[in-house]
Amino acid sequence: MIKSMTGYGRAREELHRRDITVEVRSVNNRYLDCAVKMPRMYAFAEDAVKQRVQRAVSRGKVDVFITVDASAADVAKVTVNRELAAQYAAALKELAELCGPTAYKVTPDQLARFPDVLSVTKADEDLETVSADLCQVLDEALAAYNAMRAVEGAKLAEDIGSRLTNIEDYTSQVEARSPETVAEYRQKLTARMEEMLQSTTIDPQRILMEAAIYADKVAVDEETVRLRSHVAQLRTMLDSDEPMGRKMDFLIQEVNRESNTIGSKCNDVAIAQVVVGLKAEVEKMREQVQNVE
Repeated sequence: MIKSMTGYGRAREELHRRDITVEVRSVNNRYLDCAVKMPRMYAFAEDAVKQRVQRAVSRGKVDVFITVDASAADVAKVTVNRELAAQYAAALKELAELCGPTAYKVTPDQLARFPDVLSVTKADEDLETVSADLCQVLDEALAAYNAMRAVEGAKLAEDIGSRLTNIEDYTSQVEARSPETVAEYRQKLTARMEEMLQSTTIDPQRILMEAAIYADKVAVDEETVRLRSHVAQLRTMLDSDEPMGRKMDFLIQEVNRESNTIGSKCNDVAIAQVVVGLKAEVEKMREQVQNVE
């Protein structure tokens, strides 16, 4: 079943002591345009996120929002600057010697008070693990997002299907009315010639020839056959699991072209009214297809 290009999905998980939230939303667009907004410190995972989105979405303007609360995962790491501490210890011993022959012992507490002997840093994160966690939550958000698009797509398919039925009804009306226009033209032509020629005998072959020429000019058999073919293809696309928006958009242009051709060929008020209704349905269907992935 077709999917809509408009959708929203959200997922939240706590993985490896990180609270990760991912939101996915999209609107109509001719091609796929994916934008990812996430904390700068996790920018290394942006390419992996975009690849996941590209596998799930074929077109649309997709925005991905990622927030991460990693306060629980922060691990402090205390390091000792051994070289600097040794220099401080040597300096203290040297000072002790200047003060006299008394015994002096340098203690760790003394050295720890000096600047830069001890430093506290954040432990390095496992980038692969973090990226995998982000993608896992993203997959959940994409599942919810695609579920919403499928529901919207089912509604679009129902509406487009009803309009295809209307187009078939209008096509049937054109097919039924078209032969009648030729017969009416033949009667009008005969009456006009009788009125002009009055007592002169009318050549029936000439009437038949004129009617045949007129019938050839207003024949719409090819157009109605193509219309029904396009409608059948569109119905098949509605049931497809593959993205069909671009193909449907192209076919609707062809349906509109056939409708215009029928309107220009048939110099008949009844058919003209049918064509107006036909083109109105095509235009409404075109608007709906703009939402199809």
